[in-house]
Amino acid sequence: MAKENIEVAVLFADVTGSTKLYELLGDEAANRIIGKTLDIMAKIATAYQGYVIKTIGDEIMCRFTTANECVRAAIEIQEEISAGIQGETVQISIKAGMHFGPAILMEDGDVFGDAVNVSARMAGIAKGAQIITTESTIRLLDADLQDMSRQFDKTNVKGKEEEIVVYQVVWETSDDVTRIEITSDEVEQEVKYLTLEYNGQETKIASNDNRTFVIGRGVQSDLLCQTRLASRTHVVVEFRRGKFLLTDQSSNGTFVKTDDGETIFLRRQELMLWGSGQLALGEEVAKSDAAGLINYTCE
Repeated sequence: MAKENIEVAVLFADVTGSTKLYELLGDEAANRIIGKTLDIMAKIATAYQGYVIKTIGDEIMCRFTTANECVRAAIEIQEEISAGIQGETVQISIKAGMHFGPAILMEDGDVFGDAVNVSARMAGIAKGAQIITTESTIRLLDADLQDMSRQFDKTNVKGKEEEIVVYQVVWETSDDVTRIEITSDEVEQEVKYLTLEYNGQETKIASNDNRTFVIGRGVQSDLLCQTRLASRTHVVVEFRRGKFLLTDQSSNGTFVKTDDGETIFLRRQELMLWGSGQLALGEEVAKSDAAGLINYTCE
């Protein structure tokens, strides 16, 4: 079988407490939930140009060309899984370990060598909801990712003489939202439908749906918008107190431009929607590519 020496980032991510999950829920339910979890992790890895090498029980092994893609995929996996699995009430926790280094790429896509061994060691150190990696990997990351990391420990890895400095990528941020209700004298009648149009597709939300509608780049979003500045859960839409309310939960904010001339920027704030207009995720409506805009109409 042909072999190739490469530099690669390897990620191991697995469900913590899966044995207890099987004990509590039984084989069928636990297997279903773990299957959904692995599917979400695989989709996210692929979205970051990752290659899923294998899934083993409750664990997924992937490789990436760059450390940045690997770490960003791990962060989104943690964010997505921590938000809950659609259709399930059980909370799942993921631990992830990774390392960028030399490896041998096999013809079937599998990898062996230093990157794999060190990544497996990092995964062994990680606990639930943690992302663990090496100092050498952190040095390869973009500034924003380096700012999210902190030294965690030191450890020995078989075959290496010197201790490896271990880092944790601290991905969790506060989800506190400032609730600011902005009213309009022009809107007095009851709003019954909100129509969203994105990429030529139309979605209509009814006031009696009794659900939270998620817009973002996360694979479980109700409206998937994978624009460059979109967050996993960028905004949520709910019908409350006779109004459709848009709540920003993103890192970069949401811009709303109404057809009656208002321009509003939201960051962790809530806005009552009225009339019609456009939404832009993370950048001004005027600066956004037309394909990335969401048109809305309240009926």
